[in-house]
Amino acid sequence: MAVKRDGDDLLASFMSRMARPDLNFLSSHHAIAVGVSGGPDSMALCFLLSRWAQVLSAGGHDVQIHALTVDHDLRPESWQEAEAVHQWLQGWPHIQHHILKWDHKASGGGVDSAVQEKARHARYDLMSTYCAAHDIGALCLGHHGDDQAETVLFRLAKGSGLDGLAGMAARYDYSDSLSLIRPLLGFSKDDLVALCAAENVPSLDDPSNENDAFARVRLREARAALEAEGLTSSRLSVTAMRLGRARAALEELSAKAYSAAVFKSDTGQIVFNKRALLQQPDEIILRVMLMAMERLNRAEYYAPRLERVETILADMIAAAPFRKRTLGGVIFSRDDGADNAAGHIILEREKTTS
Repeated sequence: MAVKRDGDDLLASFMSRMARPDLNFLSSHHAIAVGVSGGPDSMALCFLLSRWAQVLSAGGHDVQIHALTVDHDLRPESWQEAEAVHQWLQGWPHIQHHILKWDHKASGGGVDSAVQEKARHARYDLMSTYCAAHDIGALCLGHHGDDQAETVLFRLAKGSGLDGLAGMAARYDYSDSLSLIRPLLGFSKDDLVALCAAENVPSLDDPSNENDAFARVRLREARAALEAEGLTSSRLSVTAMRLGRARAALEELSAKAYSAAVFKSDTGQIVFNKRALLQQPDEIILRVMLMAMERLNRAEYYAPRLERVETILADMIAAAPFRKRTLGGVIFSRDDGADNAAGHIILEREKTTS
């Protein structure tokens, strides 16, 4: 069982975390954003960021923190809750609060079993648009160690590969101009609730956290049985960290393999030397193909399911002739050359009719 930390210990741990190489770049920013739903996780993060900004200010560098609350308008009381958060944050050092409203009726976002996913997309869209308008390059989120454990379990149930099971990254590039930052992955939910209690930080309860119509809530309820068998949140978080380390190594090797095998590359077509690429391990070939798809893909295409790319990979490395096909807006073909060993592997952006 994890040992609960007091407020001073949590604050010291947070300051240490923010000084680590993957997050210390935030101290050079003049403005960052933080998503604040009003729950204890995000309120604790906002409190910790306010204290962090005070320390930076004492050292001569001011960082303004834009706290963003999205009113999804899915419950009658949502506006009052957003206003409550606004009142709570008044006067917090280095914090300015803004409420962003999602018109879910106009966007076709009715209340159904997929409402959390629709609301999540809307939340990120609204916050990223705000950040772009205010020249903010970093958006902090309140995901913690228990969220990481649930993410690993959720993706395991969906049959995710190594990348999915590595969980949420502490830093993720959402776009060319915005990074999502998760400074609380090393903290537990209990830690954050205790911090709010110790520092008199108010917070809201989200009733969706008790609704077992949502998959994550059902997984949360199942965790008690899993923890009894030793599969605790901390162990799942450590597993995610180790898989993340393996993922980083594979990404580096794949980038080198990509550069070594690429024969031609432009916005519409990427061609690889067949022999150079197919001599790599299957996992590296798969990652090279995914990298090429990402570079060719238009924004309107969603990433295809991994097993569909794996099917193409299996046919691509087989000795039998390869059947040309399209997946996720990309056309795959293979030119075997005269001796059936030379030749090229070709990925080409699918042409659309206007």
